[in-house]
This record gives sequence, structure tokens and C-alpha cells, in this order.
Amino acid sequence: MVMEFGCQGSTWVLNYDIEANIMDKIMDDVKQGGFTGLDMQVALLGSYKNDPALFKQELDNRGLKLAALTLPHAFDGGKSSEKERELQTYYFDYLKQFPGAILNIPSRVGQNRDNILQRQKEIIKGANELGKRAYENGVVTSFHPISYETSYWRFKEDYDVLFDGLDPKYMGYTPDVGHIIFGGMDPVEIINEALPLIKHVHFKDASKHQEWKKMGEGDIDIPQCVQVLKNYDYEGWLIVEEETPEAQTQTTETIAEIGKYVEKNLYPIVKGE
Repeated sequence: MVMEFGCQGSTWVLNYDIEANIMDKIMDDVKQGGFTGLDMQVALLGSYKNDPALFKQELDNRGLKLAALTLPHAFDGGKSSEKERELQTYYFDYLKQFPGAILNIPSRVGQNRDNILQRQKEIIKGANELGKRAYENGVVTSFHPISYETSYWRFKEDYDVLFDGLDPKYMGYTPDVGHIIFGGMDPVEIINEALPLIKHVHFKDASKHQEWKKMGEGDIDIPQCVQVLKNYDYEGWLIVEEETPEAQTQTTETIAEIGKYVEKNLYPIVKGE
């Protein structure tokens, strides 16, 4: 596939664990914003959670695709919990309705960064085992670091451990440029370094001072990030989102604004114009 643009569910509901039955609105907002795909945390599947065929039909009716399902994991003790494995099995089967869609795996944030290297190695071990299991079920997985204060994946030295430990045969990497800059790193440099691992990409804007911004108003050189991916012949989804306070209350308008930014600043890069 060529690079396509989609939207992540966190613009509507930021917390991955809050369930909401708003998928019809999300699909309509995405379509009206000019996007072609969705990356949804499973908590937002709502009435479609138990009916992937109906979800596929509703997406098809709007000319949309499922780019990814997002399923956060803790990997406590270096392995998936019983509940995590149950969810994996369910969504491996769910994704069979959506050829090309991947399973995006955010790393849950801990209470602190104590014993950081041990926890990082445990998480990597669990992630690689999940990736292997997914591979055996025909599903592509990609690991999504989150860089909040007590995250296990906040700084460049954390990312070095991650990139060294992920098994590229089984587990990819999802750069999230907002979280990268929150850790004091340059998203362009990180994407360039990690190109062989990248299976999925999240774009949201932020300042160097850890403030979420509207797309194009922060300190991230998003066009250059896309250019690096284009130069590498990356074939996958570019997923946009916004975490400003108004995004949660004015989501339809926010998605439309991001769509205009993408149309003006990013589509020409993807199209080679």
C-alpha cells in the first residue's frame, strides 16, 4: 500500500480504558475530515465489539478502512496476563475481517521508574512473545512507547534499549512524535534511526515544553517526518490525533482542522508533488 492518512480514537476519548459507544460519530467525523482510515482503541468499538462483520460493512459504506486496533499492555513479569492473552486471542480473530489492519500495542505507564532496566527488559520480552503469537495468527503487531513522567519509555536511553530489544521479525515500532518530543528527543531523528522497525506511525503536535498543540502549531517538523518516511518508501498508515483540551469537546471541528492541515502540508509529500 502507499501511505494513507487515518485518525486515532484518542482525539475523541483520550483514556484507552474508557468505553464509549460513539463509533458511528467517529466514522462520520473521519470521513468528513477527508481521511481514509481509523486506528481505534478497542474500548471505543462499542456496539461493534461483538460484530466485526457489521463494523466492516459500516466502514465500507463510508469508504473507510480499519488501519489498526489499539490494545494496551502492561506485560507484568515479562509476560502477558491471562486477561491480556484472552484479549489477544479475541482480537486476532476479529482482525481477520480486516485484511491489512494491524494490532497497535501501547506500553502501559507504571507508577514510577524504579528498577527501570528490569521493567524494560520484561516489557520487551512480553512484547516479543506477543508478536510471535500474533505472527503465527497472521497478524502484524507494532509497539507504541508512551513518554509520560513515569513511563518506562521516556528518554533516548530508554528508546535505545527498546530498539535493541524488539525482535523485528515479530514486533514492529510505532513512533508517536508527540511522545518523542515529550522525552526531549527530535522526532525526525528517531524516525530516521528506527526506519527498519516502523510498522505504523502516530502524529500529533506538541511543544518542546511538553504542551500539546494544534497540528502545525507546535515544535515538531511533521512534514520532514513524513518526508523521511517517503524517502524510505514506507508503506503504511500515518495516523493523526490531537490532545489539546478543546479536542475532546470539539472533536468534529478538530478533525476537520487536522484534515485541512494534512491536505495542504502532508498530502503533497506523500504524492511526490
